[in-house]
Amino acid sequence: MRRDNSTDTISAAPAFSRRGFLAGTAALTFAIGSGGLVSVAGANAAAADKTLKPSAWLTIAGDDTVTIVFPSTEMGQGSSTALPLILAEELDADWDRVVIDQLDRDDRSFGNPIFGGVLYTAGSTGVYGYFDTLRKAGAQARRLLMQIAAETWSVPLDSVATEPGAVIHSASGRRLSYGEIAALNAPLPAVAEIGEEDLKPRSAYRLIGQDLPRRDVPAKSSGSERYAIDVRVPGMAYAAVLRSPVEGETAVQVDDAAALAVSGVLQTVRLPDGIAVVAERLEAALAAKALLDVTWSETAPARGYDSAADLSAYAAAAADGTREGVTWAARGDAAAAIAGAARVVEADYRSDYAYHAQMEPMAAVAAVEPDGRGAEVWVGTQTQSWTMRTITEVLDTTADRIRLHMMTMGGSFGRRTALTQEYLRDALLTSKAAGRPVKVVWSREDDVKFGWFRPAAAQRLRAGLTAEGRLSGWHHRVATPSVIAYFNPLRWDQVEPKDIISMRGSENKFYGIADLQAEHVVTERRARLAPWRAIGASYTSFAAEAFMDELAEAAGTNALDFRLGLLDDNPRGRELLQRVAGMAGWGRAPGETALGLAFAGYGDSMAAGIAEVALDRNSGRLAVTRFWAAVDAGLIVAPDNALAQIEGGIIFGLSSALKERITVEGGEVVQSNYYDYEILRADEVPEIDIELQVSDGPPTGIGEVGTPMVAAAVANAFHGLTGRRLRHLPFTPERVLEALA
Repeated sequence: MRRDNSTDTISAAPAFSRRGFLAGTAALTFAIGSGGLVSVAGANAAAADKTLKPSAWLTIAGDDTVTIVFPSTEMGQGSSTALPLILAEELDADWDRVVIDQLDRDDRSFGNPIFGGVLYTAGSTGVYGYFDTLRKAGAQARRLLMQIAAETWSVPLDSVATEPGAVIHSASGRRLSYGEIAALNAPLPAVAEIGEEDLKPRSAYRLIGQDLPRRDVPAKSSGSERYAIDVRVPGMAYAAVLRSPVEGETAVQVDDAAALAVSGVLQTVRLPDGIAVVAERLEAALAAKALLDVTWSETAPARGYDSAADLSAYAAAAADGTREGVTWAARGDAAAAIAGAARVVEADYRSDYAYHAQMEPMAAVAAVEPDGRGAEVWVGTQTQSWTMRTITEVLDTTADRIRLHMMTMGGSFGRRTALTQEYLRDALLTSKAAGRPVKVVWSREDDVKFGWFRPAAAQRLRAGLTAEGRLSGWHHRVATPSVIAYFNPLRWDQVEPKDIISMRGSENKFYGIADLQAEHVVTERRARLAPWRAIGASYTSFAAEAFMDELAEAAGTNALDFRLGLLDDNPRGRELLQRVAGMAGWGRAPGETALGLAFAGYGDSMAAGIAEVALDRNSGRLAVTRFWAAVDAGLIVAPDNALAQIEGGIIFGLSSALKERITVEGGEVVQSNYYDYEILRADEVPEIDIELQVSDGPPTGIGEVGTPMVAAAVANAFHGLTGRRLRHLPFTPERVLEALA
């Protein structure tokens, strides 16, 4: 693969001991409250401003170490570098002296403003959600350092400035490092409120926009990074859980004699939906789990779940015009525009369940105290807030009894977002029963069989065309369950009946469609569900952009020109489409390969993509040989990481489009591992070319934007090559052959 506008320089930042710096001689702590105002606490607590209840964003030690709190969680997306970098930019910190401190508690004053203060890492909201808060925190801290230095030197504030890690007075040649200022123990001045005009102009940035090495990469490269699955604590036992094969079933009878006879096995523990085997070694727990003889109840409604039949029912619901849907987005009068059109075009699209396929299966370590009310926990999740809620609910306790260690995750893509985290629940219950620390580890088979999936969806699109071939009305019906109602009922109580997880992308916000309606036909949930990378846009944008090509064909217009005709009010989008067309050489006639175009996005980030595909007509194997993308995500904080995330999103989308499919029969997931839930292999990844279009706006998110455009670009390229349409994700060889027949 080749990436444009990137560098491949990798260097390791100096290693610092947080324990060592905390033991340092002097420090200043800056805290920012929810209103953005700072108060300051020094070595002398009496000098602190007590008018706000602050939360400390950064600490400067006498040895020049600057520790910046990272309020999100790291799952491979690089935000543990990007977020502290924003604060460090406005602070004018020496980046080599910055230490990053993972937030390990549910402190809502650090919460993501996008989620109303909940600590939640999802939806590409980290950088753009915290951008203004972190800039203000850094700028206010820098101002205070300048005030202390100016008063120490008895010079006007406007006569001092900063350079990386220091305040300087050019007229006298004096200089104080940030650590030296911290060690002064000087009286702390009042801090003036910082406005937008006090923040750095982009032309002055020296960290933001540069290709600085990610802080998490060295430990991951050396194998020294610790994930929840790696944690070991003194006295720890291991647990493997035999889960009920069908959701909602319970153990009626358990014969654990053979399991208990395995050397090293300590006990079995009944859980709400399974039986845990606790052992001194993981190998013993896994071996004993296979020997459990359990009779399960057979009355659960989920025994009737069947993915093929259920998707057909969803398709019938999407097609049933008498079945009312929940309006997700509306502009003008779509029904009237379509009714008055010279020609109406209609098409149906389907998508199967998809597994997250993150590299690290579910794992958690819990050490519950003897009274059953306190605990120390090591876990990887996307939310400190819901994790603390799980712990306190399971143990019927309060947050002050819990010590939480948020671990780096080996991928997640939405899997670790749920309000109730069953893998953590099981670790708590088994530790409480065993009276010692316990690590619960899911096997890959557990992770697939008992995963929470992207929902299956059926979609019907209708649109009108004028006699001149212009779009006149757009109606997008999505028949799929509510994801939020299942994975986070508390949130559903707040947003019902609108489900952004199920419906994102169907609003089609980037095109100038005057008359549009997108509606959610809420169907019955027939599997465990959770957000999945790009959430609803992964399938709604597939349908919308594949349908856009069908409209262009019906209008007798080139797919690029048809789209450009809808972008008069979106010059950034027009530029993206024209740029990617130039990158790929759009317009060449199909030969052994063909090109397909798509334009989609996520939130306010936009992406235009072109796929080049080749086809083995005998086997039905569809291969993507090259992919071009042009992306506009506003200000890019870390360009090389942005390219990596977009590239990963494209590969994620290709894997889903070509291979990934979960099927359910009789309530049980059929697939169990990567041999029957196939993902894109290294030799199947195409050459990928990406160009970043940096705009004047704020950061708008890059973690999801690479995925939504991909499936439609592949489907449209297939049509360019064969004249046939693919309308059901994934495009398996069987479906390709069916389309060719």
